[in-house]
Amino acid sequence: MSLRYPIQAAVVDIRTDVPQAEDIFFVDTNIWYWATYPKADSSLLSRWSRPNPYQINDYPNYFESAVVVESTLYCSGLSLSELAHRIERTECEISKGEKFSLKDFRRKYPTERAGVVAEISNVWSQVTSVASLLDLNIDSSTTNAALMRLTTQLIDGYDLFLLETMQKHSVTKIITDDGDYVTVPGIQVFTANQNVIKAAASQGKLLSR
Repeated sequence: MSLRYPIQAAVVDIRTDVPQAEDIFFVDTNIWYWATYPKADSSLLSRWSRPNPYQINDYPNYFESAVVVESTLYCSGLSLSELAHRIERTECEISKGEKFSLKDFRRKYPTERAGVVAEISNVWSQVTSVASLLDLNIDSSTTNAALMRLTTQLIDGYDLFLLETMQKHSVTKIITDDGDYVTVPGIQVFTANQNVIKAAASQGKLLSR
């Protein structure tokens, strides 16, 4: 289904774009998940949990190309929070099924829980080996600015603070599959999301480099 809101960001199709050494990217959490977590596409996951083929192929390929040409890559401490939750949920589903309680998984299966922690640590080690961590002081000024975004930009709670992090450090390019970011003016969204790309093309917001 096509996006129904006006696109404010510039959009770049990563299937036809080539990363450049001078590029400075913030990398969204799902991209780290698909590029670094080996079980992201496990056959034991439900069809609702498994990524689409383009997600597990196009994003890791673009990410790896960015690493090869030595583009600057950034992440956030919030990326760890999101990754940890996503990996734990995935590990629980693979082991116990999609409806099993995460709280029960943590409390009743300490050995498997230890394996989850090892997976999270391994993924985060991969992230920090190629990306630098951008800091953000979540104080009253930051939270007020994030709250103000909600009035004009269709993004969720985590993304509010990721955008504040990008703005604080003057980073304007983000690699993401999340179409919500296109409601943010002044940034460039690097994506393989076809709904986003088609909407950007129809609104004159698709950027070719």
